[in-house]
Amino acid sequence: MRIELIAADSMGTRSMATYIETPDIRLLIDPGVALAPKRYGLPPHPLELQKMEQDWRRIKKLAERSHVLVVTHYHYDHHSPEEPEIYEGKIALIKHPTSSINRSQKERAKHFLERLGELPEKLEYSDGKKFTFGSTQLTFSPPVYHGTNPRLGYVTQLAVRRGDECFLFSSDVEGPSVPEQAEFMLSQRPSIAYIDGPMSYMLGYRYSRASFEHSLENLRKLLELEELRTLILDHHLLRDLEWRQKLAELFAASETLGKQILSAAQFEKTEETMLEARRRQLYEESPP
Repeated sequence: MRIELIAADSMGTRSMATYIETPDIRLLIDPGVALAPKRYGLPPHPLELQKMEQDWRRIKKLAERSHVLVVTHYHYDHHSPEEPEIYEGKIALIKHPTSSINRSQKERAKHFLERLGELPEKLEYSDGKKFTFGSTQLTFSPPVYHGTNPRLGYVTQLAVRRGDECFLFSSDVEGPSVPEQAEFMLSQRPSIAYIDGPMSYMLGYRYSRASFEHSLENLRKLLELEELRTLILDHHLLRDLEWRQKLAELFAASETLGKQILSAAQFEKTEETMLEARRRQLYEESPP
């Protein structure tokens, strides 16, 4: 199984876009990319805009190669309704547009489906379902909270399995701090897990200390799985410049267990830029 993390917060944009290739299938998960409209009271720096355009070009290129495109929810860093042609002739497996969904995402889903029209070869709602392509199986979770409660809606998680290899994609769980999020992850017994880590940059403001502790506990359980080799943490977590310090105990546990904890950038062996987290610094060093 070949895994390519195309775009991520650690690499400069809000995204979890992921490409997976097995002998049976070429799969693109959450083909979207976005930027924070405001951070530290500042709009995106030109370097962020440049990186977003670069990442979108890569996403579109890999969409051309893919057989199946997955959308786990309807935030714009996970899908783009503006260029629906990337779904033309593809199998689209998407989050249900009217069930287990909040008002905002329901409206976005409606707009997205209107834009898609008859472009996909096949379109199916994926919530809680399994799909088989040769020896590769895709297992979607039932909808789980986007974060710690239903305010931001729901997402589906995805496990891609072929033989003894299993790649787990958490989507926007912001943790995981909720039992239903962690239960699906643990039940899949992944060898590589790509997790949207706790929203520590809003700790004590929009993310409680209790949610943070629950997240660390559940991530520790993932590390303790015999099958797990690599835990990739990114997305909301990598908007915090001090994420490693805040997860010091988890890193210590990973060393004891002989497991890897990596950012998406580290997994891809590229520079960890964290442009959003460094936006104030970017404005100071390179004023637009």
